[in-house]
Parts: sequence; structure tokens; C-alpha cells
Amino acid sequence: MKVNAYLEITIKIEVTNRSAATKIYTAYREPFLKTIEGAITKDLLIRDEDVQVLHGFDSLEHAQGYLSSKMFQNDVFTGLKPLWSAEPDVKIYNVA
Repeated sequence: MKVNAYLEITIKIEVTNRSAATKIYTAYREPFLKTIEGAITKDLLIRDEDVQVLHGFDSLEHAQGYLSSKMFQNDVFTGLKPLWSAEPDVKIYNVA
């Protein structure tokens, strides 16, 4: 299946909280790939200044839909929120 859209969530998380953030990412990676409609990939990218979670979807609509899913709203979002040091930056891209 081809990735046609990406959802990129960039979060400022202090180095001391990154292992907790990685645990949340790891816990929800497989359920995301198995249960979220149109989900194809999910990768955690780490830089000195922040972390990014890059989600690949089969369509722009599925990428947008994930943000209102129960998994994102009730599990991932609430699990990560205490670890933020700033509001996350959320972007959705179409693949050209």
C-alpha cells in the first residue's frame, strides 16, 4: 500500500521525559497500524530540540480522521500531554 499523506506531530519534550514518551509511542504503534483506518506507517524521530511522530496514511482524509479517533484523543494525547513543554505542532501533508 502506498503512503499518500503524512501526519507529522512535533512535540517539545525534555530529555528527562523522553523515555516515557518512547514507551507511549511503543505501546500504541502496533494498535495504530492494526486498527486505524488507512494507517500504513508510524515512526518516532528524535532531535535534540524535540521529537516527531510521523504517521503515513493512504489518504488525507484518514490522516485527518486519526486526530479525532478514540485512540488519539483518549490514549495517545492524554498520555503524552503531561510530558509536553509546549503545545505540539500538527501538520498534514499530501504526497506529490
